[in-house]
Amino acid sequence: MTKILLLLTLSISLYAKSQTIVFGAGCFWGVEKHFENLKGVISAKAGYAGGSYENPTYKMVLKHRNDSTKLTNYTESVEVVYDDSKISTETLIKSFWELHDPTQGNRQGNDRGNNYRSALYYSNDEQKLVAESTKEVYQKLLTKVGYGAITTEIKALDKFYDAEEYHQNYLEKNPNGYCPNHSTGVKFVNIDTHKKSISPLKGKEIVVIDAEHCPFCEKFRKNVSKNYKGTIPLRTAKEDELKGFKLSSKIAGTPTILFIEDGKEVHSYTGYMDEKTFYKAVGEFKLGSDSEAFDVAFNQHTDGRFCKQYAEFKNTGDGVFIDKISGDVLFDTKERFNSGSGWLSFFKAVEGSTIEKEDNSLGMKRVEIIAKKSGAHLGHVFDDAPNGKQRFCINATVLEFVPRDEITP
Repeated sequence: MTKILLLLTLSISLYAKSQTIVFGAGCFWGVEKHFENLKGVISAKAGYAGGSYENPTYKMVLKHRNDSTKLTNYTESVEVVYDDSKISTETLIKSFWELHDPTQGNRQGNDRGNNYRSALYYSNDEQKLVAESTKEVYQKLLTKVGYGAITTEIKALDKFYDAEEYHQNYLEKNPNGYCPNHSTGVKFVNIDTHKKSISPLKGKEIVVIDAEHCPFCEKFRKNVSKNYKGTIPLRTAKEDELKGFKLSSKIAGTPTILFIEDGKEVHSYTGYMDEKTFYKAVGEFKLGSDSEAFDVAFNQHTDGRFCKQYAEFKNTGDGVFIDKISGDVLFDTKERFNSGSGWLSFFKAVEGSTIEKEDNSLGMKRVEIIAKKSGAHLGHVFDDAPNGKQRFCINATVLEFVPRDEITP
């Protein structure tokens, strides 16, 4: 009996730590991803809440999003189950306020309709009290910087309907997406009065706008920016850390990759970019889409024989040749030789820096050499070098030379 009571007490104790609350902050895909990344959240599920009809579906919710009848439509919501011993109700609700713009009525950003309205559905009195008290504080903070009245619907949770399966973990199932950014940027606490900021650099640069709890930002950092070695500076910052930049695009989501020249946006891309897409964009930004170098790198063109760049590179001092786009070391002068062909020639590439691909274009059977990281076309390899070696016939316009004593680790 003692063991049974102990197990019962333990079960009640564990159950008491678990609470449920429902948030509506615009499209539920990004909201779900935001909350499931918070430490202490047990689960986050996309669905519908706050409506007056039975068994809503995504199609029905969209159908009624502009209704002016007595019918109350559902809002796209996320049911959050959390362990209140690991994350407090106050922390969770403050995160909700900071996640979106609660002053927009029946919309969030470009998503318009009553199904996108801001809403908080509580399941106990503590949650209600925290919701109302934090709303009052947040309203003062918003008013101070020029925002209007909070329109968030706060009421007791009646029923939560799960959304269709394809809506669950939508951003995880669609890995090349982005995390919507509807935040006002207003925080409950300004942690540092000397807040970090970045100002424009002279010339060209790349600025990556990321955000907390953004899986696509982390994926981009891990797969792309962490390994970037290009000569165009790349920096990462939060949107509110930008000072003095002239942007023509609204930061609608993260990551947003900004291509900047002298502080002015040239173009931008919102959403996850894989390595090859990123480096093609860098190539266009650095080389110009109408340049010979860009045509060689991404349209498989070929330098003219004895071109100007070849003349500059054929007799350099000791050093290496790097990918003009990614900055990766591709060839070493120790392997360079004069083939008399009018193109740079090397016995081999730096190990692991290139890939070889069969090329049957122009009625010939050849082996194409491609930069492994950037995907740029470099040239071809032939079996006609002295002493039975290979000849890597390489376009000079896609390379840059670095003296050996200037090579950085």
